[in-house]
Amino acid sequence: MINTPVPGLAPSPAPQEAALHPQAVQVRADQPADPHAMLGAFEQLLRGYVPGAESAEANSAESESVEAAEPIALVVGTSGSTGTPKRTALTARALAASATATENFFGSNSDGASQWLLALPAHYIAGAQVLARSVLAGTSPVIARSVTEPVHFTPEVFLQAVEQMSSARRFISLVPTQLHKLLESADADPHLGAEIHEALGSFTGILLGGAPASADLLAAASALGLNTVTTYGSAETAGGCVYSGSVLPGVRVELVPEEGMPAVPNIGVKPAHDESAQVGRIWISGAHLASGYIGDTARTAEHFFTAADGTHWYRTDDYGLLSSVAAPESNENCSGQRLQVLGRSDDVLISGGVKISARAVATVLEEHPSVREACVVGLPDARWGTAIAAAVTLVPSAGAATASSENGTALNEELCTLLRARCAEKLGAPAAPKQLSILPDFPLTSTGKPDRAEIYSILDRDYRRG
Repeated sequence: MINTPVPGLAPSPAPQEAALHPQAVQVRADQPADPHAMLGAFEQLLRGYVPGAESAEANSAESESVEAAEPIALVVGTSGSTGTPKRTALTARALAASATATENFFGSNSDGASQWLLALPAHYIAGAQVLARSVLAGTSPVIARSVTEPVHFTPEVFLQAVEQMSSARRFISLVPTQLHKLLESADADPHLGAEIHEALGSFTGILLGGAPASADLLAAASALGLNTVTTYGSAETAGGCVYSGSVLPGVRVELVPEEGMPAVPNIGVKPAHDESAQVGRIWISGAHLASGYIGDTARTAEHFFTAADGTHWYRTDDYGLLSSVAAPESNENCSGQRLQVLGRSDDVLISGGVKISARAVATVLEEHPSVREACVVGLPDARWGTAIAAAVTLVPSAGAATASSENGTALNEELCTLLRARCAEKLGAPAAPKQLSILPDFPLTSTGKPDRAEIYSILDRDYRRG
């Protein structure tokens, strides 16, 4: 039985093919999408929706009931490489509600209409939303060459795109790896660095999502005065609905305790002043939610629910900690709640009978100044049941020192020993990775996220060899 945040929730029916608008945009992870064609479709699908014009109405149960009957405007599909593909269905109203929440979060638009730079693949929800939000704002997005041409996202590609922007109110969505590369390139070349810093500083908001951003990356961006906002969300929530821990306008978040959750790690995530902080599975409600998965009754019923008054809820795969925010720290356009994502429910690893949060282990690893990014997985093990394994990449200075040293192997071993000790000290001995591999870079998916399946294969190979 699934515990719910409010009584009386019933599983939602799955949307069917017949619910698709004739011009619906359909994308999937293994098929690059044409952003120009998507723009044309969105101009037809989103006509009449203006972000902020009906924000109060968009949050009402009545508008959510209307949403369920609306045709589907966007379908975001997975590749199906790890199981049956998902086809998440979003209406125009859901896309508009998400855009409204983002506009309200960033406040006054006295600098003109919002203009977006597309630097992510358009078949990724964050990329599709750049196009949808551009149409809703009435502006033309700038599309980086790396999205439409067979070239990588580089500082030069980024700077060329920024030069084409015309509005003072500008936004970009990036994954952490992209921002890492921009800042590292800036550090390596002072002349180029000045241009990169100026370009990044010109953005009203830099939305960072798709994967957890390390504390060091966020600290580096903050030191430069960049308005970098970490986003939490998915295709099911029309993209980010929690920005830097703040629950966006029109979004409701509730946590439901469950058996099997790991203990909250003592790594500074639990607010000492808030005894009422909740820990549990994250449930989300709001007009921005997807309608479900096309033609997938079982999966829709597992994640999407409807209350008697028509309010929709989405049951995520994540655990979190929800606390109240003191008024001075709170964005006046947000709910006053602060959400800390503790990790996915399937990231709870049991090693030697002890529950361990993979996200917590990655956080501790990334606290070390030599570590750029960390990815933690569980490997089958006859003795432990699950062996904690981690892959890390190093910041350029640490990586270069190791590569240029005649004793590079010893330096790597010394670092691995130190990292294991940190995990044991902060999270307990069972959390110390049994396998720790240092990679030059993480393999990436087509959307720029770390490819967890490939990283798992590398760690599994290294563990068996060890």
